[in-house]
Amino acid sequence: MTTTTTSSSPVGELLRSWRWRRRLSQLDLALAAEVSQRHLSFVESGRAAPSRDMVLRLAEQLTIPLRERNALLVAAGFAPVYRERKLDDPELAAGRRAVELILTGHEPHPALAVDRHWSLVFANRAVAPLLAGVDERLLKPPVNVLRLSLHPAGLAPRVANFREWRTHILERLARQIDASADVRLSELLEELKGYPVPPAAWPYRPGAEDPLGGVAVPLELKTEGGTLRFLSTTTVFGTALDISLSELVIETFFPADAETAEAMRRMVGTEAAPSGQPRP
Repeated sequence: MTTTTTSSSPVGELLRSWRWRRRLSQLDLALAAEVSQRHLSFVESGRAAPSRDMVLRLAEQLTIPLRERNALLVAAGFAPVYRERKLDDPELAAGRRAVELILTGHEPHPALAVDRHWSLVFANRAVAPLLAGVDERLLKPPVNVLRLSLHPAGLAPRVANFREWRTHILERLARQIDASADVRLSELLEELKGYPVPPAAWPYRPGAEDPLGGVAVPLELKTEGGTLRFLSTTTVFGTALDISLSELVIETFFPADAETAEAMRRMVGTEAAPSGQPRP
């Protein structure tokens, strides 16, 4: 299916807003897009109507998300060009399979995939054992993994370096909002900021006694078997032309020490995961 994104703002206002968000001058954007600054000024002010090619070229230079590129096209009077299909659509089978291979191949260590609003889409077998004690209400779909991480009834009481992890999450979410202008993410950020810090949380100590040498913020999770320490990485579909795939993010967690690696092997095992869809 093709999205039917609409916008009540003129295309020139939308382009100017995105240019300001990217902190570019008209001259900077004009040079990058190989158009005259005068023409760009006319487009932004509404004195000139951009062509379809011009809208797409400016959107590319402004690194505007595909969903919002459709909104620009509609505002300019053109049909959307980027499709948005559900992840179970047969046409996205190759993308789903790539996600499955990454998640199952990462076992016995945790990995998950989320959508643009941080709702859980897929998870491998190593995630569930780490959620022991989490309030069942937070595990009812759609599961928001950031809420799960910082909510007092979620993982928050067991995150040993809660203050550092919280700072990392809030800063990352703020950058995502800056890049996407997503209102729902802004609402989520305000919600997360309002969560209390667990009474037993350590004082803020970025990099202190960090097995990673202070180069990244680990996730330190207290379990019955001791504190597990993970380093997280992010994977995206860099060349996706489908909106759903372009917004899918895969989070993989690697053991930051030998004790964590061994604990995950005991907890999950090293046998191959069954074929098929990763577990939601």
